Amino acid sequence: MTHETKRTKLELEKVIFIGRTYEEYIDMFVLSEADLKDKKILDCPSGACSFTATGHTKGLNITAADIVYDFSADDLYAKGQEDLQHAMTHMEKAKDNYRWQYFTDISHLHEHREKALLTCTQDMQENPDRYIPVELPVLPFDDQAFDILVSAHFLFTYADRLDFQFHLDTLNELLRVTKEEIRLFPLIDLEGKRYEHLDRLIDYLQNKGYQVTEMKVPYEFQKGANAILRIVK
Repeated sequence: MTHETKRTKLELEKVIFIGRTYEEYIDMFVLSEADLKDKKILDCPSGACSFTATGHTKGLNITAADIVYDFSADDLYAKGQEDLQHAMTHMEKAKDNYRWQYFTDISHLHEHREKALLTCTQDMQENPDRYIPVELPVLPFDDQAFDILVSAHFLFTYADRLDFQFHLDTLNELLRVTKEEIRLFPLIDLEGKRYEHLDRLIDYLQNKGYQVTEMKVPYEFQKGANAILRIVK
């Protein structure tokens, strides 16, 4: 029995399938193609982001991992379109919570989000082996399987529903499969507040011998979401 037959469409409804573009990733994680060349990279959880798809067109070796990847690309595209329409409808009310510099207006934002969704789901159909279904805090990869791992809009973002132990377990699992470094974005929750246990988490990581740095980044859309946590092994 496949994952898809085990799981229901109702479970998919609980997930928001909206993604960022490759260009956004480069800015939000302060990366360059030179940084990524000849590296094995994992994006987890990757959602509807086009980082993997576009990266491969540039000769990069990127794998995407997310809980929803056992659903079909067609189902995910349809879900992404619904979520995008819903998000843009509500963006007008919440636009004061965002900085309109990276994106000039809601129409410009919609264009980028739709581009990411289409690029991602098309690549899923053409190259399904790049998209691995996972359920954190467990990953189906070997120790140090990837050189670099990036993780956006998951840990810290959903602090209201993911407790500290889940953060700890997930981070340890991300570290297990990573050889060189991890970058996490952003460091605030959906209300724009710094993750309340971040300093505790940093102390834990430093005590384990990792180099941990908070770095400002040139990308800020949600107000205050302008830094990453860089963890070097």
